[in-house]
Amino acid sequence: MMALAPALAATFAAGVAGLAATKGRARLRLSRAKHGSLTGHVRWGQRIARQIAFYDYDDARFFAADDAPADIAAKRRAGFERLSALYATRFAKTVAATKALREGLSDLQFTGRYRVPFQFSAKVRDTLATGAFYQSSSGVTVTDLDGNVFYDLAGSYGVNLFGHDFYKDCIAQGAARVADLGPVLGTYHPVIAANVDRLRAISGMDEVSFHMSGTEAVMQAVRLARYHTGRRRVVRFAGAYHGWWGDVQPGIGNPTPADNTLTLSEMSDRTLHVLATRKDIACVLVNPLQAMHPNKGAPSDGTLVDSSRSARLDRAAYRDWLVKLRDVCTQAGVVLIFDEVFMGFRLAKCGMAEAFGVRPDMVTYGKTLGGGLPIGVVCGRAELMKRFRPEAPADICFARGTFNAHPYVMGAMDVFLERLDSPQVQAMYEDVDARWDARLARFNEAMAEADLPVRAAGMQTVWTILYTVPSRYNWLLQYYARAEGLALSWVGTGRLIFSLNYDDAAFAEVVARFVKAAQAMQQDGWWWTAPGTTNKMLRRQVLKETLARRLGRG
Repeated sequence: MMALAPALAATFAAGVAGLAATKGRARLRLSRAKHGSLTGHVRWGQRIARQIAFYDYDDARFFAADDAPADIAAKRRAGFERLSALYATRFAKTVAATKALREGLSDLQFTGRYRVPFQFSAKVRDTLATGAFYQSSSGVTVTDLDGNVFYDLAGSYGVNLFGHDFYKDCIAQGAARVADLGPVLGTYHPVIAANVDRLRAISGMDEVSFHMSGTEAVMQAVRLARYHTGRRRVVRFAGAYHGWWGDVQPGIGNPTPADNTLTLSEMSDRTLHVLATRKDIACVLVNPLQAMHPNKGAPSDGTLVDSSRSARLDRAAYRDWLVKLRDVCTQAGVVLIFDEVFMGFRLAKCGMAEAFGVRPDMVTYGKTLGGGLPIGVVCGRAELMKRFRPEAPADICFARGTFNAHPYVMGAMDVFLERLDSPQVQAMYEDVDARWDARLARFNEAMAEADLPVRAAGMQTVWTILYTVPSRYNWLLQYYARAEGLALSWVGTGRLIFSLNYDDAAFAEVVARFVKAAQAMQQDGWWWTAPGTTNKMLRRQVLKETLARRLGRG
């Protein structure tokens, strides 16, 4: 026995060492599957975000953050003052109502603070305030409290797919269909049956579950995937947005780390290897918006410190990636979830599965599906949608919301889905990709012909504005655009969302107004740049300012 002890100890030590080596290799593979940016390393992103100290530019630096000469700074100042005066007179009632509301509405305080890079935000809020009110909508336009009519490029965060009047009709007709029952909750109005049948046909899935928002729908899809696989890990891709709850927003914006979430690199063979070899991954979330900018966050003018923003759609490459992802998930027993809360029904009637030819295990919908009212929907295979185990009656996956399948929402949805099959809506879908690709090309041709440093990239009706000269001031274009009657959301030129009812005349008017806005901005000197300036130089300049402020030197 004494002689065996050393041998047993050696065997045990070798086993421990082998296990440690195996875990080490797995950890290395996981690390290599993460995207190299801070969007791929969420904990580092959080740590760095906490270290960035606020500072803003004084009056002189505001107009020469790029060290522009005095004559250029003076030209910019004059242009800014003209624009501010225009806003003060043209948007007086709308801005006054917005300022009065801001004190009591935290949502408005947040969006108002992050319209532009924080170094510029205080002066912009004080002297170039943007209104948050509209009093009416019609066709492809919205009208503010001062009577100004704007072409709507905000798209109601994606809800507005078929035009404002379409959703007014959905809500009015839907309310009439359920009026006799009213807001009786906990049971169902009969219109729900048609909604379920149509959603099963559209999604190609077996069952449907209703919720109150897109965020809730994603929560339930992930919850069910964990329940049925017995695994705890969720994989999301760097930069992708799936709602504001912790497990799918583990980085900046979430005060509590999400230990069960893996943020991996999209369109990566290393990611596929991790999915194929780990045994703790319940599901993978895919947001089709990322096809425009894989591994990058949603673009916003609030982070536009230079002109390095990029976006480009390669349909074939993204389709190939989805095919590989589908195969790996099938082999590894990982639930593949398409999050179509934003893009559902926009790319095609049957969504991402139709547009890219890949079928998920579950799909989430929201936004436009409610016919203008709040909604979240999960569609999935029967074995994944079940919330209980017949053989273990106490083992359940509970999910139930008071307002789920609200009669008025079901009524508006009924009208929406009914009209989805109408000749008028089918006409909007006809040649939709070719039509919007051609419009994107026309926009870029107009900018090039006018010798303006502005271009657009997009996926059908969802666009991002790009800039071709290094500049600290690209974020200002949203304000010149508003002066020309173009309504953008609080992320500015980062996301334009058109509705499918834009005809050629309305689109041509949008292009003409964008050209006019960019020309005014160019004439005011905002796109001046010193010879040899690069985006990297501008980013380094901001980094130096930030470090100096953090160290108390600026």
